[in-house]
Amino acid sequence: MDLFISSAYAQDGAQADPFGFFLPMIVIFVAFYFLLIRPQQKRQKAHAELVGALSTGDEVVTAGGILGKVTAVSEHYATLKIADDVEIKVQKSTVSAVVPKGTIDAA
Repeated sequence: MDLFISSAYAQDGAQADPFGFFLPMIVIFVAFYFLLIRPQQKRQKAHAELVGALSTGDEVVTAGGILGKVTAVSEHYATLKIADDVEIKVQKSTVSAVVPKGTIDAA
C-alpha cells in the first residue's frame, strides 16, 4: 500500500528554516518597490518640478483639460487666460503639462 499512499512520519523536532519563509516576502517587497513605489515617486517629483517652474507666459493644460496661458503665479494658485477677457484662477497642482508655445493658437 505504500505505493499509492505515502506514510506520515512525525517530525523529529527540526525547526523550520525562517529564511525560507521570509525570502518570498522580501522578493515580493522588492518587486513592489521597483514596479509600483519607485515609478510613482519619480512621477511625483517630476510634477513638483513642473509646478515649481511655472512662470508667466507658459501655456499649460490642467487636469480638467483646460488649455490656457499663465498670466500670474502665486504660491498656491496660477491665473490662466483661456479666452479674450476671460481669466480663471486654478490651483497649481492641477496643472498637468506645459505645452509648447503656440499650442493655443493652433487649437
